[in-house]
Amino acid sequence: MCNNISEIWTQMEPITDLPHEMIEDSQSKWDAFCSAAKDANISLWNDSEFIKVSKRVFAFSNFIAGSCTHNPAMLADLVKSGELHEQFPPDHYHHQLKKSLSRLYELEQEDTLFSILRKFRLREMIRIAWRDLAGWADLSQTMADLSALADACIHQALLLLYEWACHKYGIPQGYDGSPQFLVVLGMGKLGGGELNFSSYVVLIFAYPEAGQTRGVSEPISNEEFFVRLCRRLIKTIGSRTSEGIVFRVDMNLRPYGESGPLVMSFDAMEAYYQEQGREWERYAWIKARVVAGDKSAGAQLLERLNPFVYRRYLDFGAFDSLRNMKQKISLEVKRKHMSHNIKLGLGGIREIEFFGQIFQLIRGGVAPELQEQSLRKVLKILARENYISPQA
Repeated sequence: MCNNISEIWTQMEPITDLPHEMIEDSQSKWDAFCSAAKDANISLWNDSEFIKVSKRVFAFSNFIAGSCTHNPAMLADLVKSGELHEQFPPDHYHHQLKKSLSRLYELEQEDTLFSILRKFRLREMIRIAWRDLAGWADLSQTMADLSALADACIHQALLLLYEWACHKYGIPQGYDGSPQFLVVLGMGKLGGGELNFSSYVVLIFAYPEAGQTRGVSEPISNEEFFVRLCRRLIKTIGSRTSEGIVFRVDMNLRPYGESGPLVMSFDAMEAYYQEQGREWERYAWIKARVVAGDKSAGAQLLERLNPFVYRRYLDFGAFDSLRNMKQKISLEVKRKHMSHNIKLGLGGIREIEFFGQIFQLIRGGVAPELQEQSLRKVLKILARENYISPQA
């Protein structure tokens, strides 16, 4: 029982490589968790090695400590199932979430959908964060897990919302009468498969062809159908309830930004980038990846937009555009006194992204191996192909 665990805790050798304040804070968090588990009549473990790991994890994460204290049964289940020690394959989250949502296809219960998604996301976030802080997963595994979790939440929610929308508005169809489905593109860290715990999911929506729905007495245009579907998907994923949020959603990279249409047909999107696409949008589309919806149609869209992103010659003109972008960011960092910001400051994440992606924009059209969404993979390719030294 948990009071025995508390005794084991006090008998163990103290952590010596953390500040005294963190050690005291960790003990306080653990006591609160043990009390909550005891009140809930939950039997836990008495493994001293695991408790030692728990001590460190609680010290490093208020999120984990608070969530487990609020719901000790969740941590008990993670321990009992052995999932804290497992490295899941990318499709695991899809299978689990699909199973949890299966009964809702016949029952349009938005509140239940919201609750299932948020509980699922919280449990998996705890598992991923625990493995990260315990040293059981490296950086690549952690980012891959977070990205796969986001993919699954977006895709499985979309499948359900699409079915509900078809029942109400009819099935959107293309020129040849075939059903149309939404394509969801992940940009930024999600597109690169390198999502972190605080990231927004940056999305762009598209659908293959104009047309209208069929199967209802009052059909609507495909555009109207997908606008309504996208609004509902954003609300499902991004709105905050008493059970929290799934992921914060950012739509600002879509054509025309905040003032632009929420979703566009492939033809309209291709025309926009051919006629009005700017250099910074080329930069953003380097990381574009189909994360949900019709994967086959999404691959066709990416192929159509590839000439916009990657020029078929050495594109040294990209230098001026990226230099201007970098100067604007540097001025903003200076104005806000953010020189030590790990993302935007000198030597931070954004500078590393610029470093890798300038090679992609300049040489990606003639060196297809650089057409890669993952920044970490790009850096390895640059070293392997002698664009930069391994030390750099």
